[in-house]
Amino acid sequence: MTYQETTAWLFDQLPMFQMQGASAYKKDLTNTLLLVEHLHHPETKFKSIHVAGTNGKGSTSSMIASVLQEAGFKVGLYTSPHLKDFRERIRINGEMISEEFVVDFVAFNKPFFEENQLSFFEMTVGLAFDYFAKEQVDVAVIEVGMGGRLDSTNVINPLVSVITNIGFDHTQFLGDTLPKIAAEKAGIIKSNIPVVIGECLDETKSVFVAKSKTENASIYFAQDNPEVFYECALLGDYQIHNKKTVLQTIELLQSQFKIEENHIMLGLKNVIVNTGLLGRWQILKQKPFVVCDTAHNSHGLKVVVNQISKHQYETLHVVLGVVNDKDLDTILPLFPKNAKYYFCKPNLPRGLNAELLQDKAANFGLQGEVFDSVSSAYISALDVAQDADFIYIGGSTFVVAEIV
Repeated sequence: MTYQETTAWLFDQLPMFQMQGASAYKKDLTNTLLLVEHLHHPETKFKSIHVAGTNGKGSTSSMIASVLQEAGFKVGLYTSPHLKDFRERIRINGEMISEEFVVDFVAFNKPFFEENQLSFFEMTVGLAFDYFAKEQVDVAVIEVGMGGRLDSTNVINPLVSVITNIGFDHTQFLGDTLPKIAAEKAGIIKSNIPVVIGECLDETKSVFVAKSKTENASIYFAQDNPEVFYECALLGDYQIHNKKTVLQTIELLQSQFKIEENHIMLGLKNVIVNTGLLGRWQILKQKPFVVCDTAHNSHGLKVVVNQISKHQYETLHVVLGVVNDKDLDTILPLFPKNAKYYFCKPNLPRGLNAELLQDKAANFGLQGEVFDSVSSAYISALDVAQDADFIYIGGSTFVVAEIV
């Protein structure tokens, strides 16, 4: 198969949560354990850092990887989802995995995948681990796909476990209360391995403390640390918390790696260049001021909408699309009523019909027109907006993916 045929097979023939939803979620790690045994346990052949959390996983993972890269190490980075190309998920020092490696890996292991009915996630994790092992990375930063306890990545034995924060997302899988969700994320806490908690509330802190005691794992709460002002290429207000989490993690890693302050400064400053991370309060245009952001749940969108409110502008234009399993009753009330909305459907099966989004938004006083694509909604906003206006594009990772 060609690269396009290989990725089409990965996406179309097997379940994938981003495309299909619940059918892609596995209830245990049996398949992943079978897979890493089949691959001769590549996850044991490199050092790793494991990053979970409701929001900020990608930013935090990328900043940690960038700092380690600036310190001179060969650094693997596994993140999800991708915006444009599947290979964005698997990088070494910012360079995406080669098309050839993806094609060869799938071709060689396809009989095993089919025999054991592996999910998209399981195959992709196996691919990442195999690649990092064969390329002999010094360390890999591994982002959890969803949850933690049952996530396919949770077969590694990391140097440090990181949990950025807890909010309501994927409640149909992870639980409908913050303590339940925290318990799933806390599933990455392992015996005698330190864990860094980025942000927590009293009701989630107790979950993490209990789990760390059970595992005899040292626990560090980054939110209690004073803010250290380093310039960072990631501009969102929420990066303040992520930076604290990164700095606490780097402090723990300094017993394993020689990391100096200039490596930290350069790592944060060059994080986008070093890792290729996109869609985090990404400024696309100055006049009108255009920003896209992948925040897609109430915990993340609350911060983003608050940041928008701090800007001076004449009119706010919002290009908005969501997926159909999103809890709109928790998201739509966050958006300002005095904005012009451009409702659209991201181009995937799980995308919510734009007319349905418009109807639901009207219940919360949000008014606007429906467009047949994300790009047409954005083009219309650009046509209407004046130089002093603000255009925000978001609601879903997949909306942002069609613009950047």
